[in-house]
Amino acid sequence: MKNYISGNYINQGSYKSFQPNLVNQAWQINDMKIIDMLSKADRAIGRLDMYSEYIPNIDLFVSMHVLKEATKSSRIEGTQTNIEDAILEREDVTPEKRDDWEEVHNYTIAMGQAIESLKELPFSNRLIKNVHKKLLRGVRGMHKEPGNFRKSQNWIGGASINDAVFVPPNPSSVPDLMSDLEKFCHNEEFHIPNLLKIAILHYQFETIHPFLDGNGRVGRLLIPLFLVSKKILKNPVLYLSDFFEKNRTLYYDNLMLVREKNNLSQWFKFFLTGITETCNSSIETFDKILQLEKKSAIKIQSLRSRAANAQKVINDLYQRPIINVAKVSEITGLSVASAYKLIEELEKIQILREITGSKRGKQYVYDDYLKLFL
Repeated sequence: MKNYISGNYINQGSYKSFQPNLVNQAWQINDMKIIDMLSKADRAIGRLDMYSEYIPNIDLFVSMHVLKEATKSSRIEGTQTNIEDAILEREDVTPEKRDDWEEVHNYTIAMGQAIESLKELPFSNRLIKNVHKKLLRGVRGMHKEPGNFRKSQNWIGGASINDAVFVPPNPSSVPDLMSDLEKFCHNEEFHIPNLLKIAILHYQFETIHPFLDGNGRVGRLLIPLFLVSKKILKNPVLYLSDFFEKNRTLYYDNLMLVREKNNLSQWFKFFLTGITETCNSSIETFDKILQLEKKSAIKIQSLRSRAANAQKVINDLYQRPIINVAKVSEITGLSVASAYKLIEELEKIQILREITGSKRGKQYVYDDYLKLFL
């Protein structure tokens, strides 16, 4: 990476914009530390993929991983929603938090639809634009050309472009830069390990900042999409937003180091550390889920005739760990009165906990499961 040049600043009069160099080129990695860290990250992601593949009903648990990612990614952008808020229905969220709630749920919808669309559509600018359009639907930024690359200058930080922390490239160069990025993703002629490829892709995307709003959320969402598209992961179970949020200053500093000092090596090391730590954390979470499943299965056997319906309720709670009597009645086919009795039994064996404290409209949370994602 000794000869790597990230780009150059171009004088635009009252400000300078950064013009990144193209990335669809031959790459040579000669830093042994990066190669060693890449090997560890590859092993970690392989273990995570194998682990997730052999978990029964993996789809039940993926939705909570996506919801955690959506919450963490949106919090980086300044939303105040936490995962406890995110599991609520919209009408149960306080009015001042509903806009943030909408952003989080747009993220989960965009992720789900993007993963599904990969079956027919390649990882591409078309896919990226579709994701962006869904992310901004009805929320902050919805008037900033959702689904279209920007045609005006944007900037990061600062009250105005003149005191901005970073000014991305001129809008006229965005189409060519994004076309180059798409070619880079699919170019098999210039070999570079896929985990380093996605690190470059994320850096370059955030540097281009191709949209007027929502670039951070889209850029982070592209990481699991790329990994699934390359069949590195069979299920979308790896999300780096939690790592990026915990190390937010380092995250931004390392991106700027590439632009200011051409130090791509440090960005690789940070990114690979994130991959390894997040994989290990995800494996630990899955292991705790399996232990909780076994523990809960033993508990519900004590309910005897109600055990089968209790299991139906728990299976629903793995997707979204909050429930009310109407939902229990719908899932089980029980009358409302019988559903209440089942809930009471689930409270007694400490699977459900009532969280509203009201006589009507009671909500119950699967506490032990929710805590795994906090």
